[in-house]
Amino acid sequence: MAVLRTLVCLTAIGMFMELAMAANHTVGGASGSWDTSTDLQSWVASQTFAVGDNLIFQYTPNHDVLEVTKADHDSCQTSSPLQTYTDGNTVIPLTSPGKRYFICGTLGHCSQGMQIEIDTLATSTPPSASPSPSSPPSASPSPSSPVPETSPSPANTPESAPGSPLSPDAPSAESPTLASPPPSSANKSSFLTCLTLGFGLVLMVLLAL
Repeated sequence: MAVLRTLVCLTAIGMFMELAMAANHTVGGASGSWDTSTDLQSWVASQTFAVGDNLIFQYTPNHDVLEVTKADHDSCQTSSPLQTYTDGNTVIPLTSPGKRYFICGTLGHCSQGMQIEIDTLATSTPPSASPSPSSPPSASPSPSSPVPETSPSPANTPESAPGSPLSPDAPSAESPTLASPPPSSANKSSFLTCLTLGFGLVLMVLLAL
């Protein structure tokens, strides 16, 4: 159940992000519409279409919207449209990248400029963070006068003290280190068993979906 809830939450988050990033493009812009008096080619050139956006056609009853192939778009052929819309407020979601072609099916309107080519781009990924500037190299230390080396005093060296050899029975300054015991094979076997059971449980939950 926990895995199912996680998958549902991730799906919902993805849908909300897609809706938040989607844009609505009203054909012709704020000062125009889907008609013969609007410079539709200039409007298309000023737009950027991405997957998840919506294309909105607003028009009067003497117009319609035909989605056609590139060949029919270029020749203003209205006899075999892919889709036909006549509701006056047509919303077409752009669900995949690539080019789509729309014309008006009213006689003569396509040749008068009511034809557009929409190039839908894949959803852009956010730009990666720019690397932080490297820290400036540290200044080299300024040369200083050499410090004369001092030789050890004869009184401090054990070799210089006559008649006082180091005793072989003197305790060593270093304490013996105890070797750590090797890892128990039982612990390894228990960990592998738990890991196998966990993967099996996840696969059972995913297959049950």
